[in-house]
Amino acid sequence: MRIPWSEGGSTTRPGRASPPAGGRKWRLLLVPALGVAVICQLSLTGSAGASTAAATAKTGTSVATGAVAPNGANELDCNGWSQKYRAVAPEAGALCTDPIKVLNGKATRFVDNGWYVGHDEPSVKFISSTPGSGNTMTYVMKLSKDPRRLPTANGSVVDYAQLSPAPWFGLPICDPKSYPQNPCTPDSDSNSGLISDPGAAGAAFMELQFYPPGFTPAWTDNISCNATKWCAAITIDSLACTFGFATCNNNCIEPVNFAYMQTNGVPTGPPSPQLANVNTFTPNRNTLMLNPGDVVVTSIYDPPQGLTAVVRDLTTHQTGFMTASARNGFMNTNIADCSGTPFSFHAEYSSARQQNQVPWAALEGGVLMEQEIGHGEVCNAVKYQDPAVNPSGATGYTDPQAYQTCVGGSEGKKAVGEGPCTSSGCQNATTQGPNGPVACPTNNPASGALCEFSDGYCFPKGVRTAFINGKPVAEVSRVAECNQERTQNGDLDYDGQSYLPDWPNGSRNFPTSIQYVGPFQANGKPYPQIQFETDTAGSENLCNVATGVGCTAPPISAKFYPFWSLSPQFNALGTRTTQCIWNFGNDQPNTIKDFGKTAQYGTPNLARYGGTLISAVQPNPQFSGGCRL
Repeated sequence: MRIPWSEGGSTTRPGRASPPAGGRKWRLLLVPALGVAVICQLSLTGSAGASTAAATAKTGTSVATGAVAPNGANELDCNGWSQKYRAVAPEAGALCTDPIKVLNGKATRFVDNGWYVGHDEPSVKFISSTPGSGNTMTYVMKLSKDPRRLPTANGSVVDYAQLSPAPWFGLPICDPKSYPQNPCTPDSDSNSGLISDPGAAGAAFMELQFYPPGFTPAWTDNISCNATKWCAAITIDSLACTFGFATCNNNCIEPVNFAYMQTNGVPTGPPSPQLANVNTFTPNRNTLMLNPGDVVVTSIYDPPQGLTAVVRDLTTHQTGFMTASARNGFMNTNIADCSGTPFSFHAEYSSARQQNQVPWAALEGGVLMEQEIGHGEVCNAVKYQDPAVNPSGATGYTDPQAYQTCVGGSEGKKAVGEGPCTSSGCQNATTQGPNGPVACPTNNPASGALCEFSDGYCFPKGVRTAFINGKPVAEVSRVAECNQERTQNGDLDYDGQSYLPDWPNGSRNFPTSIQYVGPFQANGKPYPQIQFETDTAGSENLCNVATGVGCTAPPISAKFYPFWSLSPQFNALGTRTTQCIWNFGNDQPNTIKDFGKTAQYGTPNLARYGGTLISAVQPNPQFSGGCRL
């Protein structure tokens, strides 16, 4: 049996010399990955997982029976705007779930303690009524490879991390201590996810994220685990509000659990919102590292121990896994005092029906395949030093060479960039205009305005010295680059690299597309239906989310917006039939379907949230028409 995209000959299972026919060949591909998942599940009961959980439990101070008090610096607000606590990883705002605020059954934009925190997440939602399709699935993907040349300040050569810091797979999760603070029955379609239902189940959202290389370190102030390799992590975001946002705890509004995929299944540091520290976000020798171009099988399933993700690299034959369990240090968050309770998370739904959603999330997921975009701006130079201190001293991370403003680059050679920001406000703040960036009506980044107040964090090209737990470390940026996370969540004037035609299109100067097959259900069958969607409009200054006017993809004034497409993969799995591969970015040289490019995302869903564009439900095109198995 041959694996898609393999270049070094066939890989044949004993006793299976001839390729299987039809959907059966896909099931055989998935068997090894699911087998590894079972092995990983069993290994979590060993002493390594137990010792980590015990060490985590000892770190906190009980505020109530079974509760753990937060440290002063933590991840109780994924966006980093808690009124009480400092964020361990300020750059991790790019990784948060995009929330909406629901008032009187209608959704509007969510503002975190005065700061707008919207996202841009073009996605494919997979739909199935089959029991188990909402809690067990497997994806096959081939990771992107960057050009051989270094990225350039004028955008003629581009790396993948400059376009998307985190492609991910998503899934609704049970959390009775998340919005709207109601009980949740794991793996059950009895749960409601309607935004208008006061009895909707308490829900969190899981993202299994992949981080491209080249811009270190990951999330303490930049976006990559490694200068040359990919890595992956599981994140679970909750929301500390009651129904209709009648009561929220702004000290811990969006708590997040975070853990890398590890070859031994043991987190690098405490994953919980309360106890997360710099070790949580710092890869170690057991963190699964993936080479660009590797073929990877990702399995998500829900055993009694807790939701488990397994990433198996078919190229290097290495496997990483993580179980979101109390034993591994995962916790949910008490809305009253932000304390944590050890908790094993589970999938919320049995099936992936269209209505099985998270009631506080902008995206209508669902089983999702997604790309996080809008966080990259290349520069000729960076200026206005703004050291990252998260927290400082012997127990945190310090980067003296972080900056606020991007000079030149994708905005033009003479561009002065956004920022700097001081206690009196921000200079040169911009927002979306009808023909390009225009001046922001305020210089106050805590006003909730949809403006780009500064470009930071920004990093100079090359190697620089930072400090982790008081020890010097070498960090790298392959080109002078800004991530636009310091004072707002992303490129809100739409002139960075995500909104230029710098995406994969077959050019050697651009990265290759990530290629996807699947997802597949537990029985090996594909999901029969899909929808395209994106929440980009929620961040558009010209979008009226109540009426849908000005809510578009591409955003008004953006020069480009990436889209999903299909291309043929001949002789996939050793057969003579033609099958199709999902791509993301621009048209590829062999694209056969691009669904109208940006028209694929449909129209604003005014019945739920006008900031989300979504298409009609349609047959899964990867396994229909000219792409049949």
